[in-house]
Amino acid sequence: MFSGIPQPLSYAEALLAQFVSLPQAPDGGALLRDFVCAVAGLSGCELSQVYLLDATHTRLGLSAECLDGILQPRDAASLPADYNGEQLLQFALCQNRVVSLVGLNGSLHDTNFLPPRDTPWQSLLCVPLVNTQKAVEGLLLCASRESVDLHAFADSMLQLGSFVLGQLQRLQHLRRPLGEPAVEVSAPVSASGYGLIGSSVAMGETCRLISKVLHSPYTVLLCGETGTGKEVVARAIHDYGPRRSQAFIVQNCAAFPESLLESELFGYRKGAFTGADRDRPGLFDAANGGTLLLDEIGDMPLSLQAKLLRVLQESEIRALGSNDTHKVDVRIIAATHRDLAVLVSEGTFREDLYYRLAQFPIELPALRQREGDILDLARHFADKACTFLQRDLLSWSPTALNLLSSYAFPGNVRELKGLVERAVLLCEGGELQVEHFSLSSETLPEETGLNLRERLERVERHLLLDCLRKNAGNQSLAARELGLPRRTLLYRLGRLNINLSDFEH
Repeated sequence: MFSGIPQPLSYAEALLAQFVSLPQAPDGGALLRDFVCAVAGLSGCELSQVYLLDATHTRLGLSAECLDGILQPRDAASLPADYNGEQLLQFALCQNRVVSLVGLNGSLHDTNFLPPRDTPWQSLLCVPLVNTQKAVEGLLLCASRESVDLHAFADSMLQLGSFVLGQLQRLQHLRRPLGEPAVEVSAPVSASGYGLIGSSVAMGETCRLISKVLHSPYTVLLCGETGTGKEVVARAIHDYGPRRSQAFIVQNCAAFPESLLESELFGYRKGAFTGADRDRPGLFDAANGGTLLLDEIGDMPLSLQAKLLRVLQESEIRALGSNDTHKVDVRIIAATHRDLAVLVSEGTFREDLYYRLAQFPIELPALRQREGDILDLARHFADKACTFLQRDLLSWSPTALNLLSSYAFPGNVRELKGLVERAVLLCEGGELQVEHFSLSSETLPEETGLNLRERLERVERHLLLDCLRKNAGNQSLAARELGLPRRTLLYRLGRLNINLSDFEH
C-alpha cells in the first residue's frame, strides 16, 4: 500500500492518526471537512475535494473542499447543481477506477471542476469512494500545481475514504431524532423518480435496484414477462445516468437473420460482401459514449454471442471485412423474456456470456404483481391518448376501474396500454365505460363465490388459453414460452379441462 510513497513509515503513522482522529467529528459535515483537510495534508496537495452522490444516485455534488490548507467553501451560487457533465469525474465514478494524471496543463482533459488559479494545476488523483457493500458513493479528488505522480496514494486514500463513509452513515444514524424510522444512505426512491409509473412495493424494489446501478459500469440484464416494460426501464437507466446526453439505441436481436444482425451491430467495410459499396458503421459505433439495448438477447445466434462476449470483455469491435479492431465505450443493457439459464442448459446460449450479462439482473414484475398500479397506469395512458388525439381528458366510471383492477393482464403493461388506447377511441362521451373495453368474459373472475384456489385456477386457465391461441395450439411452443416441460403443460391442461381439439385447424 505504501510502495512509491516518500518516507513510508512517517506516512503510515500520519495515516493511522487520521483513522483515530476522524471518528471524533461531531457531525457529518464536520467529518467531511476534516477528511478533505486530512487528505490534503497526507498527499501534500494544495487542493482536495469530496463529491457525493445523492440518495437517488442521480446527482453528484461537491460536499467539501480544502484549498491551500484552508477550508474555503466555494460560493454555492457559483457551483453547478450537478457534476454529471464532467467526463473525467464520471469516468472514475461509473468505471469505479482510480484516475491519476500528470501534466494537466498540456492535456486535452476538461478540468473545469477545479478552482481557477494563476498557476495552472499539473497533477490530479481521483479515487472512487466505495461503501461496505462495494457500491460507489462518490469521489475523492486531490490536485497539485507541481508535476508529481499521485497514484502511489490511491490505495491508502481508498481505504481511508471507505472508513469515512462508514463513519458518515453512523453519524447520520446517531443524529436521527428519537422515534424517526431509519433511512439508508442510499434510500430507495419512488417509481416516479425515474419517470416510471406506479407506487407498488414491486416497482419500488425495481427502482431501488436501478438506483444502485446507475453510476456503475456493470452490464444490466432486464428479465421478465413480455410487456413488462423492459425498454422503458432501460431508457430510465440511460436518461438518469451519466450517459444521458449521448445516444440511446435499441436493437431487437430476433428481428434480423444472423448475417444481417452481425453487420447491423458491428458495421462493415466496402467490399465485405455483395452490395457493400461503402463503409458503414454499426450500432456499437453509433452508440459510442451512450447506451445500446440488446432486446431479446436470448434469440441471438451462437456465433454472434462469441463476438458480443469479446465486446463486453475488451470493449473493442471489428467490422465485417476489416482486419483491424477499435475501442468503443458503450454501456450494454440486455433484455429477455426467456430464461437464459434454461437456454444455457439446452446448449443454445453460451454459459460464459450468460454469466457476463447477468452481472446485475433486474427482474421486472408482472402487472398482476404490482398491486395498485393498474389504475395509475390506465389513467396515465388515457391522458396521453387524449393529448395525442387533441381531445378533452376523460373521466372513469367506477365499474370500468373495477373491471381493469380485476383482470389478470397476461400481456402486462403493453396489453393495458392497447386496451386503454382503444377504449379512448371508442368513447364518444366524456366518461370511459365498461363497454369500451374488449375483455372476454372468460377472463374475468366472478365477483363473489370464489375462494383463493378457484380464483388462481381461473387466472391460470386464462394464461394457458392465451398462450395456446398465440401459438395456434402448438403444445411444444406454448410449453417453451411458459417455461414448462411439455408433460407438465399437458397435465395442467387436463386438470383445468382445456380441450386441445378446440385449437386444431
